[in-house]
Order: sequence, then C-alpha cells, then structure tokens
Amino acid sequence: MEFEHAVRQRRMVRSFTSEPVPVETVDEICDLARRAPTAGNTAGMDFLVLEGAGTAAYWDVTLAAERRDGFAWPGLLTAPVLVVVWANLGGYLRRYREPDKDHTGLGAGAKAWPVPYWFVDGGAAVMTMLLAAQDRGLGASFFGMFDHEPAVRRRFGVPPDRRGVGTVALGHPAADDRPSNSTRRGRPPLDQVLHRSHWRTARAPGRLAGRIEMAPDFAETPEGLIEDFEADA
Repeated sequence: MEFEHAVRQRRMVRSFTSEPVPVETVDEICDLARRAPTAGNTAGMDFLVLEGAGTAAYWDVTLAAERRDGFAWPGLLTAPVLVVVWANLGGYLRRYREPDKDHTGLGAGAKAWPVPYWFVDGGAAVMTMLLAAQDRGLGASFFGMFDHEPAVRRRFGVPPDRRGVGTVALGHPAADDRPSNSTRRGRPPLDQVLHRSHWRTARAPGRLAGRIEMAPDFAETPEGLIEDFEADA
C-alpha cells in the first residue's frame, strides 16, 4: 500500500471479528514500531502482546464485568490481539547519564525533562503500529489505560520503571464497526494549521475572508504560558 493512501485511509476500528491475527504479522508490526525515533536513540519502548486468555485478563482488570453492559464499544472486547506499549523511563534516565548526554542534566530524574519524551516517542511508536496495521489490511485502535495502569502492571508483571503509553487493539474489522461521534468534527484545512515564518491566527468567521491577524502574546516564558493556560482551564 502506498504510504499516503495508508495515512489518509487509516481510522480507529472499535469492533473486531474473532478471526486471529498470525503471530508473524503481530511481530512484524511490533518490529516496525521499535524502529520509530526515540530521544538519544534510547530505544525505550516495550510491547506487551496479549492474546486469548491474556486479552480476557486485560479486560478483567480494566473493565469490570458489571460495567460492560453499558460499554459503548462492545466489539472492542473481541479484538484478538492487544499490544500494550510501555515506555522504559528508567532506560531514558540511564541513557542521559551516559557521557555524551550527561551534560544535559536530564538523567537526574523525570522532573528534569521539560517535555516527557518517553511519551512523545511512545506516540511515534503507536502511530507506526497503526499505519503498519492499515498497510496489512487490519483494523487497529489506540486507547489509554488511565487509572488502570497500576492494575495492568501488577497483573502482567511489568517492571516498576516502565510507564504505560496505552494499548493498541489489532484484528479484522467487524461489519458493525462504526466511527465515533468525534469524527463529525472533521479536520481543519491546512491553511489554518500551517504557519510560515511567524505564527498567525485566522480571523473569526464572518470577518474579512482570507485576511489574517497576528496571534496575541500570552506570556514571555513557557512557564508563564502554562500558568495562563491553567488559569483559563
């Protein structure tokens, strides 16, 4: 499949058949995901592959049986493969204590990182998996563990220095699969999100078409911007 076609056709699948996915195909998808870029070439992603009893155990600790009757996506529970992506936080800190990176100070601990790149890199790995699944004619969906991360960690013996990025469901789309309501929002046109040379903001609807105005200055520093954002939230 052409790359552009895979990107444009990819969507989240939330209802799957029970048809199994060959082990070799799952391995290929994970192998491509481990080739996604990582800060300092830390190679800090691990992939916990669950099938059969493993997927049942995952749902047991993340979606209790009494909550399933009202679950909006029951077909998600039939996905034959779940891949839980874990970021090796300890690995990132050790990497940035090595001689060529120690000067950054990022090996001191997670709080030393202005941006937690283990999650940035995890997103790159997940996107690679989603596109690899699309390329192989499979459906895939990504979702978070949220407050269930500790329970998943305990159930499957994940080391304490790993952080959960989220879970990718893999399988063959079912006939009753449907898009989520969020897809109705669509995507903004390129000229609303592409900024050249300086940040510019489109005028509000109803004002002069095609004209643009400069975005206001919210703060002089990233810290101030965060404070302003939190105050408005």
